[in-house]
Amino acid sequence: MRGGSRGGRRFATALAALFAGTLLSFTVSAAYADSAVHDALASKRIAADAHKHATDAPFAFRGIALGITLDEFRAGSSVRATPIGSVPVCETDMLAGELGMSLKTSESLTVACRWAHRTAERWALSQAVVDGAPSQEHVLRFARGDGQTALRLYEMSFVIDDLTAADLRDALAARYGPPQLMTRNLSAGSSPVPVYVWENAVSSITLCFLPASHNGTLTYLLKDPDAFVKSLVRQWQASSADAG
Repeated sequence: MRGGSRGGRRFATALAALFAGTLLSFTVSAAYADSAVHDALASKRIAADAHKHATDAPFAFRGIALGITLDEFRAGSSVRATPIGSVPVCETDMLAGELGMSLKTSESLTVACRWAHRTAERWALSQAVVDGAPSQEHVLRFARGDGQTALRLYEMSFVIDDLTAADLRDALAARYGPPQLMTRNLSAGSSPVPVYVWENAVSSITLCFLPASHNGTLTYLLKDPDAFVKSLVRQWQASSADAG
């Protein structure tokens, strides 16, 4: 009987150890599963937050974001133009007249800026660099929103060659997804002009191909002040006509 009793105890001990090991394994597996689920949910939240930020944030041209103030633009080191040493020149600068730009006061409702550089003889307009290539023309436009005192960047536009435009279209699609494709007739009897548009909640990027000139236009536009800015321009034009 003693042998049977000892055998029973050994069996019970082994069974208890097996049960404890199984329970520990289940606990560890459950904890690992909980951790994996937590990590997956955290990753989804981060991705959702990043997508929301991308949807809510204005588009930026090489680090220059729509919506920044004129003072921020001037103070920043983000000069995206060639040659090296180019600086921003705005219509509120005395230098603007030398570059063929309008001369405005700091109280103006809209102000345009371009990059320029000093040559041996004079100041000259620089070329904004778009997708690694010098553009033919560029301008950055600022305006005061309704009830605002600061001038804010609402539009950036560039004229580029068609090869750069085609490469840029692919780059923008890779970054922001497939664009909306529209066609536009610039004049009667002309061929349809392909227009590609990327939009988020607050801004848009428009790439337009001009087959006749083998050029393209690239425009970054802030949505909210668009109607307001156009209204200001109409008011300014009307007041200029009255003054003349």
